[in-house]
Amino acid sequence: MLIRDHRIMTERELNILLVEDDEVDVMNVRRALRRNQIQSPLFVAKNGLEGLAKLKSASGHPPEVPADRRMVLLDLNMPRMGGLEFLEAVREDPELKSTPVVVLTTSDDEYDRRQAYRLNVAGYILKPVKFANFADTMAALAQYWSVCEMP
Repeated sequence: MLIRDHRIMTERELNILLVEDDEVDVMNVRRALRRNQIQSPLFVAKNGLEGLAKLKSASGHPPEVPADRRMVLLDLNMPRMGGLEFLEAVREDPELKSTPVVVLTTSDDEYDRRQAYRLNVAGYILKPVKFANFADTMAALAQYWSVCEMP
């Protein structure tokens, strides 16, 4: 990893799936990535069912989110299939169970946090209220993943 002019550079891109139903939060993630000049592709799913579909190959086609160096940023409170249900499905699927998932949520509920860690999340991050703090959080997360050894 090289850090040049506040940009985080990696040898290989990280494919990020954001599972989030709130359009403002999706916009904030996009803005934070741009602000920090993080070039990783961002795929968006509005709920857990859509997220699973983007991670899985279907009818002989590769998954929409490439399996190489991918991670999931996951909100917990979503319609149709919430974050904890999504996590359970990912951990039960032999193809997906090793996918790193970071919870990015407004839920400070102790039950949610314990359940998420029981399902082997890589981290549990509360969404900061101020955008500048949110951008800093995204930069720290990207820097962390840039130094992690991933296949």
